[in-house]
Amino acid sequence: MENFIVSARKYRPGTFGFVVGQKSITSTLKNAIKNNHLAHAYLFCGPRGVGKTTCARIFAKTINCQNLGEDTEPCNVCESCKSFNSSRSFNIHELDAASNNSVEDIRSLIDQVRIPPQLGKYSIYIIDEVHMLSSQAFNAFLKTLEEPPAHAIFILATTEKHKIIPTILSRCQIFDFNRIGVEDIAGHLEYVAQKENVEASHDALNIIAQKADGAMRDALSYFDQIVSFSGNQITYEKVIENLNVLDYEYYFSLTDAFLKNDFAAALLTFNQILNKGFDGQHFITGLAKHFRDLLVSLDKGTIKLLEVGEGIKEKYMKQATECPLIFLFQAINIANSCDLSYKASQDKRLQVELALINISKITLQQSHNHEVVKIAEKKNTANPQNQSGQEETKIVEEPKNQKLNSISIKAALKGDSKIVEEIKKEESPLAVEEEKQEIKAMSFSSDQLLGAWEQFAETIKVEKPRIYHIIKASNPVKKSEDVIVCTVKNTLQRDAFEKIEPEILAFISSKLQNNKLKLELNIVEMEQKEQLYTDSDKLRYLTEKNANLNKLKQQFNLDF
Repeated sequence: MENFIVSARKYRPGTFGFVVGQKSITSTLKNAIKNNHLAHAYLFCGPRGVGKTTCARIFAKTINCQNLGEDTEPCNVCESCKSFNSSRSFNIHELDAASNNSVEDIRSLIDQVRIPPQLGKYSIYIIDEVHMLSSQAFNAFLKTLEEPPAHAIFILATTEKHKIIPTILSRCQIFDFNRIGVEDIAGHLEYVAQKENVEASHDALNIIAQKADGAMRDALSYFDQIVSFSGNQITYEKVIENLNVLDYEYYFSLTDAFLKNDFAAALLTFNQILNKGFDGQHFITGLAKHFRDLLVSLDKGTIKLLEVGEGIKEKYMKQATECPLIFLFQAINIANSCDLSYKASQDKRLQVELALINISKITLQQSHNHEVVKIAEKKNTANPQNQSGQEETKIVEEPKNQKLNSISIKAALKGDSKIVEEIKKEESPLAVEEEKQEIKAMSFSSDQLLGAWEQFAETIKVEKPRIYHIIKASNPVKKSEDVIVCTVKNTLQRDAFEKIEPEILAFISSKLQNNKLKLELNIVEMEQKEQLYTDSDKLRYLTEKNANLNKLKQQFNLDF
């Protein structure tokens, strides 16, 4: 029986041309070899599984290749290449700094560096996980790294560049490896699947690529795992089942529920997800990403930012057309706020459920406005003329993307009042709506004001806790029928209050049926009390309050 070799080893690139997702780095290294501009020390850094050690090995093999082609790739035919491929090369040395990180290990390496190569021109030393070296080992390595023999080249690799001392960094040419893109990983997995005679859908491989998070080694390990699980046919369903990935369908159905203001369906769906063993924070971050993907699907210019399979991309584009832009903006904000406050919450499930309820409410007001329009149109159809014989004005909803009317710039510059008014209306989309609104100025009591104020504070309690406390402590007082006076403690609170003032006015005006309301802010600076630090300060303060205390101290010879 033939021994099984994992795909990460079996399909490890042997030439620069097969390295995935690091085109700029491989091109630079090939040019350095071609033009004979080789440095004595290189540092390859980046996240795991992106090809650092692989590129180091290919680079080392290519440097000593005796029959380089025009494409500057190793020939794999000469004695140097053959000895490297069979792991018997005496010119290329690998050291794992994770287990060889002492001063003695580095001194042994320094002694070895002095020996010239037996075959080829250079001796190459690859030190993996170099950040694991001790500080003493780094110091012992410095002199050799700065002035090595002419035949020695060092290639250092690390996942944590910030742990390497600056004196080492300054002696190396540094190459930062990027995470490999989802499409690049999925494309390489398709190549591997063809070689292994495995049928795999593009959506399934795309999920594996996303799960790998930019690491090709992880992607190939997941690929082997799923082949063991499902045989030679990989489907989207089998991938999400085996890798415990949350199905896109949950997010699509949740969004449909949000648009219908069906918070009950959203809560039940979330309950199903929890019963499948998924974490609440994992779910809410996935939901925020789903809204983000819907947002980028709205524009042809940003659709390239959508890293999903073709079949799922079509679903995103279809659902994006059903989502108002303001809904996506607010939904992303709510989901992100929930994610940030998730760990600090005592009841994590309730935290997510509140976010789902708030998202379900986004389009509720818009739906209510549409119902008002329908009722008004129905009334106008049934009774085209009112009792006075005059035809009633029919309420017609303005189109969302109405183009601006043609305006003469010259006339505007001359100060034509009609043109200026037209520009103001075009600049403020709310101007037309404000003209349509009937002016209301209903009388209200202080208790009604406080009740409405409390209701507004509760609406921002989760999303804006700091402003919530400012609102609660602002002590609103009815100054007149259209003026409300609030109190804040300092200018910082005033600035925070003013940012949310339009939202407060809109809410309070609606509750009190008075759209002429205005807010006035009073800043009451807190009285600065004298700070009593020493015992002498405290005694002096007390004796000022009661002179007999000093007599008591003197008579009884007391100390403080």
